[in-house]
Amino acid sequence: MSKVQNITTTASDPTVAAAAAQFLSPVVLGLQALTINGKQAHWHVRGANFVGVHELLDTIVEHAGDFADTAAERIVALGLPIDARVTAVAAKAGNTGVPAGFTQSDELVRAVIADIDAILADTKAAIDGLDEVDLTSQDVAIEIMRGLEKDRWFLVSHVAA
Repeated sequence: MSKVQNITTTASDPTVAAAAAQFLSPVVLGLQALTINGKQAHWHVRGANFVGVHELLDTIVEHAGDFADTAAERIVALGLPIDARVTAVAAKAGNTGVPAGFTQSDELVRAVIADIDAILADTKAAIDGLDEVDLTSQDVAIEIMRGLEKDRWFLVSHVAA
């Protein structure tokens, strides 16, 4: 008969887990908000660039969801929970610039860029804050920043003169 060992949910140092949660949680919440706001923009875009912006917003929403999942799973893998329920996301997102109704593509693109810029600020803070604490969590933040910057570039190209 084998003896069952006491297995914890993580082999991580509690300090590392707390730092990962502290720095990655705002990123997760911002990305969840981008997922919702990006879909809102996707449904209501109007104008000459409709098809391109409509399809690009779907891609950005998909990326935001994947990035949020990656960051949230890092926190959970270290043994801590994350609260990304709608109320937590709404509290983090505040009053977004994405309008509720039909809107010209240029205005919607600028609003989504502003949402991405806010997430990039949180992501940069995570990269800086995790530098000497947990390089694996920092790597997650770097991956997210790289992807967000690329999505931002694609959006900016729609409104650049």
